[in-house]
Amino acid sequence: MSTANDANVEYIDWNHAFDVLQKAYQLGIFVLIIGPKGTGKTTLVRKFASQMGKELSSVNFSLRTRESHLIGTNTIDNGQINFVNGVLVHSMTRGDLLYLDELNAAEPDVLLRLDEALDDRRQIVLKEHHGQIINAKENWFVIGTINPLSHVGTKELPPQILSRFPVRIMLDYPPEETEMEIIRKHVNINNLTHEEYIRSAIKLATNLRKAASLEEIFYSPSLRETIAFSKLVVNGTNPKDAAEIVFANVYHQWGEIEYRKVMDIIASIFI
Repeated sequence: MSTANDANVEYIDWNHAFDVLQKAYQLGIFVLIIGPKGTGKTTLVRKFASQMGKELSSVNFSLRTRESHLIGTNTIDNGQINFVNGVLVHSMTRGDLLYLDELNAAEPDVLLRLDEALDDRRQIVLKEHHGQIINAKENWFVIGTINPLSHVGTKELPPQILSRFPVRIMLDYPPEETEMEIIRKHVNINNLTHEEYIRSAIKLATNLRKAASLEEIFYSPSLRETIAFSKLVVNGTNPKDAAEIVFANVYHQWGEIEYRKVMDIIASIFI
């Protein structure tokens, strides 16, 4: 659970997601962002919160996320029992932007409490705190993200939860030129040879992503990987070594055959 607002976040709005988010916010319609890991979903939400002047309350869901993370818990302080709000209640009472990251990794009991708060009444009953009713401030806004079901730990969202997010944005990997532009935001590229290596790495990542989408390999590299490769190369790492470190070595997790598949591609690109 975290609360943050970062005006310095860099995000290139290559698919006009900002326009959709702004319209949905103006109309009070909650948004679901769908896409694989590493496509900039969190960066998009952070930048949107900053531009709208909203505090961002967020929770990243996993099997370990409990109702208490969202609702809150009773604590004892100097012999007195106090109720400490969880991230959901905190955001509702403050009118924050609530970011529900990897929502389809949440457990059913957690989704049930969320469903209560996300319906048209925008309220929740705190059975944990004397049945107190929490009504969300008028400017409360919620953005959720989900990963494809092929990702480990993800589950199909129940229809009632999906219906709480009528606006859906698909955020896939950007076009290669846009990815190069994103990398330039993170890496100082002032050498044409380095730029050629980085463009080759982007093509490599694109091919691996396509192969992963067809289930020919087990992993799809994110924007983080192309940025990491670029930083290594710009700072003197041999491009073939950088590609092995960043792109190939992860496939050892699925065995030597997967690793060799990727290394063969790397060897054909970085002679």
